Amino acid sequence: MNWRYPLKINRLILLFVLSCILLAASIAKADWINLSGAQSAPNIAEIHIEDSHVRVVLEIYVNDIDTFIDLVPEEWLKKAGRQPPPMQKRMQRFSTETLQVLTDDQPPLIADLKLVEPRMRVDRPNPFAGTINPYTGQRVPGPPEDKRVLYAELIYPFTQKPQTITFLPPVDATGTPKAAIGFITYHKGVPVIDFRYLSEAARINLDWDDPWYSRFEKKALQRWQLSGIRTFLYIEPYEVRHETLVRVKDMAAWMDLGLHGADFIEVDEFEPLKKRVGEFLLKNSKVRIDGQSLPPILDRTSFVKYTMARTFFIDQPERLPLNTAMVGVIVTYLTREIPQNVTVDWDLFSDRIQKVPTNAVDPAGPFPSYVTPEDNLLTWTNFLKTYQMPTVAGVTVEDALARVQIPLGSIICIVLLVPVLWILVQRKRDSKRFGVIAGIGAVLIAGSILSYPFLQISIARPPALAPEISEEKAVILLESLLKNIYRSFDFREEDDVYDRLTTSVSGDLLSKVYLQNRKSLVVTQAGGARARVSEINILDVQVSPSGGSPMGLAFHATWTAQGTVGHWGHIHTRKNQYEANILVEPVDGVWKITGLELLDEKRIDPYGKR
Repeated sequence: MNWRYPLKINRLILLFVLSCILLAASIAKADWINLSGAQSAPNIAEIHIEDSHVRVVLEIYVNDIDTFIDLVPEEWLKKAGRQPPPMQKRMQRFSTETLQVLTDDQPPLIADLKLVEPRMRVDRPNPFAGTINPYTGQRVPGPPEDKRVLYAELIYPFTQKPQTITFLPPVDATGTPKAAIGFITYHKGVPVIDFRYLSEAARINLDWDDPWYSRFEKKALQRWQLSGIRTFLYIEPYEVRHETLVRVKDMAAWMDLGLHGADFIEVDEFEPLKKRVGEFLLKNSKVRIDGQSLPPILDRTSFVKYTMARTFFIDQPERLPLNTAMVGVIVTYLTREIPQNVTVDWDLFSDRIQKVPTNAVDPAGPFPSYVTPEDNLLTWTNFLKTYQMPTVAGVTVEDALARVQIPLGSIICIVLLVPVLWILVQRKRDSKRFGVIAGIGAVLIAGSILSYPFLQISIARPPALAPEISEEKAVILLESLLKNIYRSFDFREEDDVYDRLTTSVSGDLLSKVYLQNRKSLVVTQAGGARARVSEINILDVQVSPSGGSPMGLAFHATWTAQGTVGHWGHIHTRKNQYEANILVEPVDGVWKITGLELLDEKRIDPYGKR
């Protein structure tokens, strides 16, 4: 039987298993997240297009080895009882029948096998594995339980730069793929697509001047971040943010980048370039809020690292490839309330950039659109009919706890009744006067009863008579005060923060909370942006009377604060957990925190199990 067909395959797999046992498998983590599940396919192909060749990195699933049998080491095949032809012939067959790479309209390129060895598959996390894809209704697949793969690196050389390259997977006589292959493609380091399935011929048009604009012909084969520039408008309580995420190389159409070379942003160019881009986009942020031009604040300028799943801040200067380097700029406008109308006059277009994706995000959600040179005005109109601005309001002390009601009318009647009763006792033998006096007594008794609900006065409750607050009410009280503190930090101006804090924090503690605990109590996301806290959850609380105050309450509490912040179209959720000793007392008729000792704080997974 020809060695190409399944023969003693169990022995071959056994040899492969024994080789895997000798490996110290290390798990590499990646960022790929998409609903196709292609990053979890049994077989993975990473394709890198360079100036003189195509490099393909394969992870071949242990049960699919026979489909890629030409790559199996010769000694493995011989131990399995096979007699393979020479490697040159095997690679000729692999390149023309298994994984084909064609440039323009030329015959398939012949691959050169550089490395083949057993490994464990790279872990490419997919949090959506097992869930239902809302677009297809199909379950998103997860990776195989068996992590063993045959790892191979191949080079497909070419002599001149092609305009197109076509990739063909291994198929049977009916055109059905022999193996499920998830693939991703890079052109000179630029990711061209997300992970997708290579199930049929895939043709890419190459842009050698700027690989960012290389595209597969099929629309399904594209990356999530297609445009090199996007702009966002965030409408939030007390502020409007105009954010722009732009590829540095595209900025060259509007400003001199001032770089030494054409391929990289060097470490010493990192900060100066970031500053120039920030100042340029600040000057070109043409935002009008309710018809007015408010003072802009350059809130943040950061280089942003782009992956197929997300973007994140680069905190420390580093050498960045110009083809993929991106910079994010946030310009903020402070407001006193949610505006009625916001417009952005966008005029940054170029020969390559004729359509800029936009997104206006308000408390109701995102509203994606785009601007063009012919229609360059991004407009947001307030259609929030039921939205309530978050406020900071003092938590008043209930009258039942702070004051006592005195039934003045009843007391007067009872005081007058005492001498009447005494006279009745003395005059009980005088029948004429007894009846009159008894009538007066009856009137006073009735008056004390009838006046009780009406003739009352309220006085401060003496400390000795202070009642105990129920644990349920105590938890509600603590939660309200904590919400007030977090909402106070939503404001940017120091005076505004202090003004709001005074409603829930006593004067003696105010500076401590602001200066010492602000960093701890503010929920932040990567890059230092403050997240607006949307949820407070008291996990555990012990409450007892405070020995130093008649109505004071001493809390030992554990709680979580969850906040969200939106940047460049993504919602970042952060969740912190705190443990603290908190003293609460009534001050001028409202509850205030008069003591705060933060014992522990930690960040936790906002999507983890409770």
